[in-house]
Amino acid sequence: MKHLNKLVLACFVCFGLTNLNAQDENNPWAISIGANAVDFYPTNANTMVGNWFSEYFNVEDHWNILPSVSTLSVSRYVGAGFAVGVRGSINKIDSYGDMSVDDLNYYSADAEVKYSLGQAMNTNWFEPYVNVGGGYTWITSEAGLKNYDGSSDDIGNPTLNGGLGINFWLSDNIGINVQSTYKHQFGDDALPHFQHVAGFTFKFGGKDTDGDGIYDKNDACPEVAGLPEFNGCPDSDGDGIQDSEDACPNEAGLAEFMGCPDSDGDGVADKDDKCPKTAGLKTLQGCPDADGDGVADKDDKCPNQAGPVANGGCPWPDTDGDGVLDKDDQCPEVKGTKANKGCPEVTEKVQKQLNDYAKTILFDSGKSSIKAQSEEVLQNIVDILEEYPSAKFTVEGHTDSVGSDSLNQKLSESRALSVKDYLTSHGIDGFRLSAKGYGESKPIDTNKTRAGRANNRRVEINLVK
Repeated sequence: MKHLNKLVLACFVCFGLTNLNAQDENNPWAISIGANAVDFYPTNANTMVGNWFSEYFNVEDHWNILPSVSTLSVSRYVGAGFAVGVRGSINKIDSYGDMSVDDLNYYSADAEVKYSLGQAMNTNWFEPYVNVGGGYTWITSEAGLKNYDGSSDDIGNPTLNGGLGINFWLSDNIGINVQSTYKHQFGDDALPHFQHVAGFTFKFGGKDTDGDGIYDKNDACPEVAGLPEFNGCPDSDGDGIQDSEDACPNEAGLAEFMGCPDSDGDGVADKDDKCPKTAGLKTLQGCPDADGDGVADKDDKCPNQAGPVANGGCPWPDTDGDGVLDKDDQCPEVKGTKANKGCPEVTEKVQKQLNDYAKTILFDSGKSSIKAQSEEVLQNIVDILEEYPSAKFTVEGHTDSVGSDSLNQKLSESRALSVKDYLTSHGIDGFRLSAKGYGESKPIDTNKTRAGRANNRRVEINLVK
């Protein structure tokens, strides 16, 4: 047992002195345990008979096997297919080539470099490799160190090793390992030999940056702690939708709304719902419309009375009740006809009445100034015009034929303008009135009699059509 302690100590010293670098983050460490067999026969040594591999598989005659866990190795992957490690082995030797021996113990401590051929072969479960290295081997007995022939000289010699191995991976972390290594011992009494190993290999130590228990190589979100069901990505609100696909990652919601909630259950996610606490319509971004007029209640000035959007959800009024809505009614406070855009129409009777009044307007002789006694008539005209607020009129001045044409023309123009000015000064919109003089050009009676000339001297107020 004291020799075994020395062996284990030697392994850890070798391991501690080995310069190991980090792997590519994926399970860099490996521990292998198993049984080993030592074969001193077919190594072409001077002290033995046999050629290379002549009886390589003669297990019964030449292999020394300790039927227990008899080898332990630790290694670390350092990149580009290479791994470095140390191995310690013990055995019982009862076959020294063709010689039978008793009470010999075998100890070895080795450092090795392995190169994996798995990537080159593009296989995941089957990983062949080659290994080279060196170590030290002791053969002892209860009586002390022994040569292979039983003499009591010191047999503790360095070795140069090289071999082949295969890992059969059962999972990402567990595999079956077999390896055969040729060990060339240095020294006059040294005996080269093969050491065969079979056992299990366990990989571990993969990098987990975010500490969520999922190695970075399998972690879709390696820098943020997450859940296995989302390949290492988080679900902050716990709604079963990972944050990267969750439109509302900090608020639990439904899959149909990409992880966002719908508090009022109206089928519109809260983030898009203008009324998230009150069930509404999708067409109105989740807001209700009590009167069904297409205007959301929150924007509807008349939420319980259907009306157009243009009027804030309220029905258009018809103030004068003439069947023409105020929005289309040019005379919203005066009853009219649809044909006249809600304004009253000037009938022939009204037109005649206007001119009957207008013809009675009196002027000072040869002037455009209106006589005071005509004010009542003019007020009657104002009252009629106010009943037709959208109608436009022309104030026309006419004279008889007494005097020159130019004088009569000027006089008719000034009298028409004088009447227009009176009407506008008494509340009639000037935009509705125009003034024009016709002089003596449009007589309605003969100019040969006094009565006829009196009729021709007149003012007319005519509707503009």
